[in-house]
Amino acid sequence: MKINIYYGGRGIIDDPTLFVISQITTVLQELNVKVSQYNLYEQKNGITALPNTLKDADGIILASTVEWFGIGGYMMQFLDSCWLYGDKDRIKEIYMAPVVMSTTHGEREGMMSLASAWEMLGGLPCDGMCGYIADTAKLENSQEYAKIIDKKTENIYRTINQKMPVFPASNQAVINKVGMSKSIDLTPQESEQLSEYASDDKYVRTQKEDIQELASIFRDKMGKEESSGNAGEYIKILNRSFTPVAGVNARYKITFSDNQRLGNLIIDVNNGKCNCQVGDTQDCDVKLTVDQRSFEDILDGRMTFQRAFMAGNIKLKGDFKLLRSMDQFFDLMTE
Repeated sequence: MKINIYYGGRGIIDDPTLFVISQITTVLQELNVKVSQYNLYEQKNGITALPNTLKDADGIILASTVEWFGIGGYMMQFLDSCWLYGDKDRIKEIYMAPVVMSTTHGEREGMMSLASAWEMLGGLPCDGMCGYIADTAKLENSQEYAKIIDKKTENIYRTINQKMPVFPASNQAVINKVGMSKSIDLTPQESEQLSEYASDDKYVRTQKEDIQELASIFRDKMGKEESSGNAGEYIKILNRSFTPVAGVNARYKITFSDNQRLGNLIIDVNNGKCNCQVGDTQDCDVKLTVDQRSFEDILDGRMTFQRAFMAGNIKLKGDFKLLRSMDQFFDLMTE
C-alpha cells in the first residue's frame, strides 16, 4: 500500500504540522506502508505537475498549517491543479485524510475545507486530525498527544487498507455540473504534457520572448500598425499548402477577434479535399478564435497552430486533436 503526504505549510522549524506528519510517517512505515512526502513550498514551480503523482497512490494525506487565515496558498494551488489537470477517474478511487494544525485559530474550518474540496474532486475523504498548537515543544514532549496521533493514524490506515465505504456527499454533485467544464477534452497524457509546460518557467518565458520578437518582426514587415492581409489571400495560401491526411475529416471555423470585417473562415476537409471559404456555420468540429497578426504568423510559417494555442494566441472550442491535425493539413513551415 502506498500513501502520499502533501505538506502545504512554509516549512518553518516550529511548524506543528511537520511534527505531526513525521509521527504519522513513522506509524505508517511500521505498518509496512510506502510513504512519499511532497513539500509544496519546495516544489512551488512544479505544483501543476504534482497531480501526476496521485496515479499510484492508494490514499493521500493533505497536511497544512493555519497561521492566520485558511489552509494557505500552496495547498490551494495543489487543489487547483488537481481540478484542472488531475485524472478524475483515478481520484475517485483515492482516500484522503486531512491534517490541519493551527497556531492561531480555524483548524476545524481548514480540515473541513480540505475534505469538501476532495469530495468536489470526486475523491473519498476519511477522518483526519486537527488541533490548536500554541507551543510546538509541548506537542513534541506530550505522550498523550503522541497516543492521539498514533490512534488516528491507525484509523486512517484501516480505512484505506480495507477500502471502507463512504457515504455520498451532496457537494460531489458539483463535479457532474461545473466539473463538466468548457475546457478542452484532453487525454491524461496530453493533460500531463500541458501541466509540465505550464510549470516550466523557462519554457513560458521563452515563449513570451519569441512572441514579442515575432510581433516586432511582423510590424516591421508590414510597415504599419494595421495588417494588410485579406481573406482572399488567406484562402489562396491555405489551398496551396494543403496536404491530405488519411482518415481525417473535419470542419473548422476561424473567427478573427480583432477584425470582424474579414468575416469567418470556414475550412472543410473531406475525403482528402480542402474547401476554404468565407462564411458562417454552427455545424463545425472546431471553432478557433485568433487575432489577425497571429494568424498571419502561422501562414508565414513563423508559428504553428498548436504552438499558437500553447502561447495563448488561439482560443479553441472542440476537439484538441483536430487542432493538431491542422499543422498536418497545412505544411506552412516550408512555405
